[in-house]
Amino acid sequence: MSIERLTAPLPADSPPVAAGPADATAAMRLQILSAEHWSLLATRSLAWSEGFARAGMHLSLLSGAIVALALVGQGSGFGDAFLMFGVAILPIVLFAGLTTHLRLSASNFLDAQCVIGMNRIRAGYLAFAPDLEAYFVTGTRDDIAGISKTVALPPGTSPIVHVFSATPALINVVNAVVAGAFVGFVVLLARGDEVVAVAGAAVAFVALFVAGTLYGRGRMRALMAAHRPMLPPAGA
Repeated sequence: MSIERLTAPLPADSPPVAAGPADATAAMRLQILSAEHWSLLATRSLAWSEGFARAGMHLSLLSGAIVALALVGQGSGFGDAFLMFGVAILPIVLFAGLTTHLRLSASNFLDAQCVIGMNRIRAGYLAFAPDLEAYFVTGTRDDIAGISKTVALPPGTSPIVHVFSATPALINVVNAVVAGAFVGFVVLLARGDEVVAVAGAAVAFVALFVAGTLYGRGRMRALMAAHRPMLPPAGA
């Protein structure tokens, strides 16, 4: 990859870039790139540390709620007190789960931005030392192929598989189960039929699962729609 490619004119709709000092040396430029690279790494690490902590906190809250439901159920013979307790506690668990899913979706958005930035910086490194390209195992372009390489998406793997194996998808499924259980408890407490309660729970599960999935996809599609690769594709 040549320096001329990396210094090609930007698209007409790109924001203006301030001109650097005429005496900016190669060492200064590398230092700036390295500082930005480490900043993106730290941001990415902090975002996912918070996301995993939120996911763990949510699952711990869910576990505590299940244990409490079991104790109340045993003490009340799984009667009205059990149903009322479930109706009271499950919305709290669901609220924690929904906010966790929103936060993880935001972390996904931020992670993608950091990956794009780091890929561009690696391309900048190669502009100074093209012979080091063989030692880079992550992406050096900001297109979809380069992003997929950096996030270690195995070749031939469907993006759908990658998305549904991620933590936000897990939390989304858990939230849908909690929503279904809550609706079932409400129907039973209202003296509804068990078949109606199961049907209502299934509808609530599907509705929340689809809504959460569409929200996550919408966030990433918005990022991809706004993203304009600045680096030429391989072989260009």
